Amino acid sequence: MINPTVALLAVVLVCLATVLIAINGLRLSRTTEDFYVASRTVKPWWNASAIGGEYLSAASFLGIAGLIVVSGQDALWFPIGYTAGYLMLLLFVAAPLRRSRAYTIPDFAQIRLGSMKLRRLTSFLVVVICWLYIVPQLHGASLTMGISTGLPGWIGSVLVMGIVCLTVLAGGMRSITFVQAFQYWLKLAALAIPVVFLLLHLELAGESATLDGAIFDTAADASAGKGLYYNISLIVALLFGTLGLPHVLVRFYTNPDGPSARKTTVIVLGLLALFYLFPTVLGILGRAYTPELATSGNADATVLLLPGRILGGSAGDALSAIIIGGAFAAFLSTSSGLVVSLAGTISQDLFQGTVRGFRISTLIATVVPLLLALGTSTFALAGAIGSVFAFTAATICPLLLLGIWWRGLTVAGAMSGMLAGAVGCGSSLALAAILPNTPGSMHALVAQPAAWCVPLAFLVMITVSLATRHRAPGRIDAVMARLHVPEAR
Repeated sequence: MINPTVALLAVVLVCLATVLIAINGLRLSRTTEDFYVASRTVKPWWNASAIGGEYLSAASFLGIAGLIVVSGQDALWFPIGYTAGYLMLLLFVAAPLRRSRAYTIPDFAQIRLGSMKLRRLTSFLVVVICWLYIVPQLHGASLTMGISTGLPGWIGSVLVMGIVCLTVLAGGMRSITFVQAFQYWLKLAALAIPVVFLLLHLELAGESATLDGAIFDTAADASAGKGLYYNISLIVALLFGTLGLPHVLVRFYTNPDGPSARKTTVIVLGLLALFYLFPTVLGILGRAYTPELATSGNADATVLLLPGRILGGSAGDALSAIIIGGAFAAFLSTSSGLVVSLAGTISQDLFQGTVRGFRISTLIATVVPLLLALGTSTFALAGAIGSVFAFTAATICPLLLLGIWWRGLTVAGAMSGMLAGAVGCGSSLALAAILPNTPGSMHALVAQPAAWCVPLAFLVMITVSLATRHRAPGRIDAVMARLHVPEAR
């Protein structure tokens, strides 16, 4: 059992640190560009740390270890896919997107194809994706608050959204950049320190972290195996979904130029690879020392409960407090990045992109997902995020890849492809919620639809664009030159 006083103190300290850093951002944020893209002056190391801060969400901090407890080696596709997606981002998207000089993804869609209808559809999809992504963060906050302090879980959700709203209102993107960079290193330390101490304790006690390899013999949950199709589809979702995450892409607009955007992405790859070592180790320890969580429906609590189970006493409480602080940093940093992206999109479309409009949009962006989270129950965090990645891979990703690299994309093609991906993926995920998960059923096909939804979206987008090539947008040469010609130094 975690000491509730120590846990609550950890939560309060992380929240106070977040607010104080955000207030410093308020002192520096004065212009519209400060609020939307930090005046495009963020250096690669700062930006990489901030991207790591917002990308490493509840699914990374809590969910991966929980999945390893439940399904063993199959869960390793999540950290591999999360990291490898950034390699694709480096190769295909980072620098051209920075050169577009857009504030948001809908801005990019309008610059590339010059259509307000396409912009509105893109804005709608960005809003849906961000809200769907925020809800698991709030579920994670609810789970952590309930397990660690004994307080009602909804307090965690309300606390996270309240702090996020305050920090985003304080200084927009410039403020959030400082907050998220700090929170990446806090999250890394919050997992690395417990891992080191737990492994040292087991070594000194003469115990095996893997029960002499026995934990890898069978799945802790015999029904956890997903099969080849599911794993392939998951990889597709994670690789292509990373390319279309609105809250990650908007950070590349804050780099001074294309080369710095590429350098940022290279650094991010290293930071992600370093981070994912630790939830993987904690998941392995969880299979050995908290195996009952695999069948209790509470596997996401593995990281929170391990120190008390292995060490106990004041040492266990201290390590648990560090982990709880890092968990709240994960909820805060990812949610703040999503809210900034949402607020920018809503403000540009509804409030003419003013600072006042940004602040009104921030309130809208925080209230709706909070209500959704309070009205739904907590579910597997990594699995929930995987579904959002699949939806993003089938909608925003095709628009970006074809918009950047194919001159033949048309407005009709872009809209048709995104709608096909959204309807196909959305209806499949809804169907998966009601279909029984029995052998021989279609559940696997609809529970992880990226393997067929993503090719469908690309195929529709290309086919319709070819059929409507006579309606290709003007100025295509100038736009493609802006995306691909390096800026003058």
